Amino acid sequence: MDIAGKVFIVTGGASGLGEGTARMLAAQGATVVIADMQDDKGRAVAQDIGGAFVHCDVSNEADAQAVVDQATQLGKLMGLVNCAGIAPAEKTVGKNGAHALSVFSKTISVNLIGSFNMIRLAAEAMSKNEPEATGERGVMISTASVAAYDGQIGQAAYAASKGGIVGMTLPIARDLARNGIRNMTIAPGIFGTPMLFGMPQEVQDALAAGVPFPSRLGTPEDYAKLARHIFENDMLNGEVIRLDGAIRLAPR
Repeated sequence: MDIAGKVFIVTGGASGLGEGTARMLAAQGATVVIADMQDDKGRAVAQDIGGAFVHCDVSNEADAQAVVDQATQLGKLMGLVNCAGIAPAEKTVGKNGAHALSVFSKTISVNLIGSFNMIRLAAEAMSKNEPEATGERGVMISTASVAAYDGQIGQAAYAASKGGIVGMTLPIARDLARNGIRNMTIAPGIFGTPMLFGMPQEVQDALAAGVPFPSRLGTPEDYAKLARHIFENDMLNGEVIRLDGAIRLAPR
C-alpha cells in the first residue's frame, strides 16, 4: 500500500503509541483521524499533523461509527490502528478481597471489545473501496501486549484482554480475505508511554535493564516503524508480531 493520499484512523492517537503512529502516517502523506477520549490532547495532535479529531469511546458503537463516518468523508479509508487501551492492575484475590468484576469487565470492554468494534465498522467501510493494484482494500493493526503470553501478577484482566486480541487476529484475517482487507497485531514489550512514565524512575530503569537487547524502553517511533512496514508489505496478514527486544516477563 502507498500510504500517501490515504485516510487512516488511529485510536488512542492523542498520546503514546497512537500519537507516534499518527505522526508517522501524516509524515508519509496520509490524512489521519484521531479517535480518543482525551479531547484537548487529541485536538492538539490533530491540528499539528493536519488531521481530524473525534471524541471516541471505542467500546461505544455510536462513537466508533462517528469516527468511521468522519474518515470516509475525508477520502479513501485504507487503514486502522487500534492503540486505545487501559491497563489496571489487580490480583484475583488481594488484600481487599476478590478482584472487582467491574474492573475486569471494563478492561475487556475497552481493550478487546473496543478493538473489535472499530475493526468491524472500519472493515465494512473499507469493503466498499476500489481495490489497490495489489487487490487490497484496507489494513487493520491492533495492539496486544507481551502480557498476552507472559502476564504478570495483577494482570489477569489486562492479559485476558490482550490474549483475546491475539486470538482473534487470524480468524478476522480469514473473514476479511475475500474483501481484500488484511488484519495484523503488534504485541509490544516494555514501552515508554505516558502509562509507564507515571512509574518511579527506578522502576522504569529496572524495566529497561530487563530487556535483553536493546536494553532500553521501546518508543512510539519503534511501534510506528513496524506499523508502517505492515501497511507497506502486503504479505503480512493474520499474524501477531512481538516487538519486545526478546524480553520474557517474570511473574512480577
